[in-house]
Amino acid sequence: MGPIRSYVPHRGYVTRDQTEFTETGHRVGQIAVKSLGDADERRWDAFVESCPEATFFHRAGWRTILRSIFDHRTHYLYAERDREIVGVLPLAEVRSRIFGHSMSSLPFCVYGGVAATDPAATRALHSAARALAVRRGVAHLELRNREVREPEWPRQDLYVTFRKPILNDAEANMLAIPRKQRAMVRKGMRNGLSAEIDESTERFFRLYADNVHRHGTPALPKGYFDALRKTFGEQCEVLVVVDSERRPVSSVLSFYFRDEVLPYYAGDHERARDLAANDFKYWELMRRAAERGASVFDYGRSKRGTGSYDFKKNWGFEPAPLAYEYCLLKGETIPQNNPSNPRYRALIAAWRRLPIGIANALGPFIVRNLG
Repeated sequence: MGPIRSYVPHRGYVTRDQTEFTETGHRVGQIAVKSLGDADERRWDAFVESCPEATFFHRAGWRTILRSIFDHRTHYLYAERDREIVGVLPLAEVRSRIFGHSMSSLPFCVYGGVAATDPAATRALHSAARALAVRRGVAHLELRNREVREPEWPRQDLYVTFRKPILNDAEANMLAIPRKQRAMVRKGMRNGLSAEIDESTERFFRLYADNVHRHGTPALPKGYFDALRKTFGEQCEVLVVVDSERRPVSSVLSFYFRDEVLPYYAGDHERARDLAANDFKYWELMRRAAERGASVFDYGRSKRGTGSYDFKKNWGFEPAPLAYEYCLLKGETIPQNNPSNPRYRALIAAWRRLPIGIANALGPFIVRNLG
């Protein structure tokens, strides 16, 4: 990261690349970094749809959700060359009395950082983001990259992602699952499980909220999941697994982006383990996604050394490290605001003892600050 030049009134922050970031979009040099306005959301999404580096989490709809559901201040930056978008960087601030003041790309999203078709755009957006972080007075700037972008920045060596191609043939996909896990899928079938697509989040949320409560973590508000469905439409799907008596036992909310499917939020009843409902659920999602035209199954992020990490490995997926990079502006260490931090063990144990109604009421006020 190069040096940041002085802030010039009515001109903005000018970097070593002679790139300028202003609220009005005034340009110096070849690249101009601007702030997204409502009128430019279609241009932003058109770029995201075509940019190979972009993910579902770069879509402009997240800006509305972060503002309306969590009341976070957003800063969606995009880079232009000759009036064409060549890079985007969605950012949001999280203010918390417990966890501090930070800026990241992007809260509640496992991937983020710059998506660009021009290397100069990446440099310009990083410079503009750091200048913005300094101006906003945050403690750190976090970019949730898939690959290393800033080698000199400290990185969080905790998370990995699991991605694998899938075929358009159901039997071939079944045979690609390792034998022991394939046996669990077939066990679910013998137990009379079936899967349904829900238009609402009602059954999903009950399973999800009960699941996270048993693990001692706060649930996101139901309004968040309703907003995801409303904002992203057919690209946000709820699948529910029911038993032979049509009682919900497992559910997953997934995102579709281009040729990928990403199971993102899930929940299971306590009976799900004995029924092999979890394995059956992901098989049904894989099968249906292939029928829908998906060719990549993204099993999502997991922390090293956790049950979900082992589960995905058992499905034959290989972990790939994620490069969560930090520009530390205040303090010298990367914050560890996650359930693996030993300092939160007592709080997790106490949360499990709360009645679920109280936990669901209090949860949104806590989890909004985590991201």
